[in-house]
Amino acid sequence: MQETPLISQFRATRQRFPDICNGLQTEDYGLQAAVFVSPPKWHLAHTTWFFETFLLTPFLPGYQPFHPQFEYLFNSYYNAVGEQYPRDQRGLLSRPTLEEVLRYRCHVDRAMEQLFGDLPDADAEEVYRRCRLGIQHEKQHQELFFMDIKYSFFQNPLLPALLPQTPAMAAVAADIEWISFCPELTELGCKESEGFSFDNEHPQHPVFLGAYELADRLVTNGEYLQFMQDGGYRRPELWLSDGWDCICSEGWSAPLYWLQRENEWYEFTGYGLKPLDLQRPVNHISAYEAMAYASWAGARLPTEAEWEYAARCFWPGQSPQELMLPADSRGSDMRQLADAGWQWTSSAYQPYPGYRPASGALGEYNGKFMSSQLVLRGGSWASPEEHLRPSYRNFFYPKDRWMFSAIRLAR
Repeated sequence: MQETPLISQFRATRQRFPDICNGLQTEDYGLQAAVFVSPPKWHLAHTTWFFETFLLTPFLPGYQPFHPQFEYLFNSYYNAVGEQYPRDQRGLLSRPTLEEVLRYRCHVDRAMEQLFGDLPDADAEEVYRRCRLGIQHEKQHQELFFMDIKYSFFQNPLLPALLPQTPAMAAVAADIEWISFCPELTELGCKESEGFSFDNEHPQHPVFLGAYELADRLVTNGEYLQFMQDGGYRRPELWLSDGWDCICSEGWSAPLYWLQRENEWYEFTGYGLKPLDLQRPVNHISAYEAMAYASWAGARLPTEAEWEYAARCFWPGQSPQELMLPADSRGSDMRQLADAGWQWTSSAYQPYPGYRPASGALGEYNGKFMSSQLVLRGGSWASPEEHLRPSYRNFFYPKDRWMFSAIRLAR
């Protein structure tokens, strides 16, 4: 079998998932602290199920599924495929064991190698398309793994660390500068010719933007702490009605993972509990909190069209590393575009004009979630490099905050 970039990417992606789990103990693989997170073992199996279901079963003659019930256990939400094991009970699956899930991954990986080696020309285009989607799907779950395990570890009074090396404290953030944008008729979304992208990034279409300004960096922990000290969580005039109801019913008075001990603030991180770094971007913020902060600051959240247009102005010719300018750098650059947190926008997650989901079960990948959620743009430290692009649309419910979410102001 001839080595191709796609095959190499498949192998590297499949190997990376077990590698990033190296900081776990066996007991950690089954943790599920809430309905919206999944156990690491389930992520490892579900990403394998994707290749088995959408590539091996339809395209590899004589393929035998690893286990007849895995289609049910590890189907996430594809109703066209069949019923799914209840999402809130994934943590009850002590069986299959971790060892069996890893054997499942090896079984599917070997079969995928066979598929690549014996692929008829008539099937090649569709198999490659689905394989590219499967690779990016697995990369999404690798980022979800970090979000989910952090939330589950936070429920443990021992507050265990996942990552071994504590980063240095951030440099002092430069004062926010406002970058102005003139009225513009521009294009929103991704062209088919720009490489892999998800269907929710299409089709590219014209949008008109009025004049606006964006903050050149994200809101810091220290700035958010000032909002809290000014009674931000006790002032209903700053909050949407749903947001006020949310913080009252949930008892929120600080971002997720902030803890106060002896009048000092700490933050639970991937490295364990650490003193709150006032210069780092505030993370794990719901849209309601982001909007309340923006109201307090005399600003607002950007629309996704404003964010994407601004990002494209600074994105061309830059590597992902250049897009991760720290908050202490100065100049007229848009900083922290791609690594410091998914940035809330005020835009509802809706289909673009002319959007058409794929046919069959794969059409459920994005389209059916285009309701009651908001778009986030940018990326986090855990985002795969291939997902760091101006057109990428992440989406969560306004109440969600276990993911790596941040605030960039607009006005």
